[in-house]
Amino acid sequence: MSELILASASPRRVDLLRSIGVSFEVVPSGAEELHDPSFSAAALCELNAERKADHVARAYPGCVVLGADTLVTWERKLFGKPRDLTEAREMLRELGGRAHQVITGICLCDSRRKSRFSDVTQVRFKPLTPGIIEEYIAAVSVLDKAGAYGIQERGELLVESVSGSYSNVVGLPLERLAREFDAWGITYSRRNL
Repeated sequence: MSELILASASPRRVDLLRSIGVSFEVVPSGAEELHDPSFSAAALCELNAERKADHVARAYPGCVVLGADTLVTWERKLFGKPRDLTEAREMLRELGGRAHQVITGICLCDSRRKSRFSDVTQVRFKPLTPGIIEEYIAAVSVLDKAGAYGIQERGELLVESVSGSYSNVVGLPLERLAREFDAWGITYSRRNL
């Protein structure tokens, strides 16, 4: 077993970790995500990341476990993964022409210690016509993505600008995560940061 376990089945998170040369195993967490609007988006993401990491860490006490959770937020409204294509269309319609935040909460833990943090990236969407929304939904699987979009998949249809970590919008804030990896002694390559 690798020294690091990713408690997520997200192919985007797998690709991001591979891009910086991290050695890891994937063990998806069975922890249920909380959806409580009384929490701030950052607190909710961090809490869900911790729940995911803790769930896997119990079964692998000798490893460091990485849990992550991403939400999109606009005017205190939280956008998780859409339930269906109707909800995905509504999310994209609401986000069109506006700036929103993408927040990823991270938890690293092992049997002795734990660290939690979150990273925020501002994304501004172009104005979105119904035709652009339909073109995007036809081209991209939107149901497994917070806010019903993946910037790395046909993002040019939607995105006007990004302020902050691009990789955070994809699923992991690699720049911030690298600092945590340094503190935890996890080996990675700085080449692709």
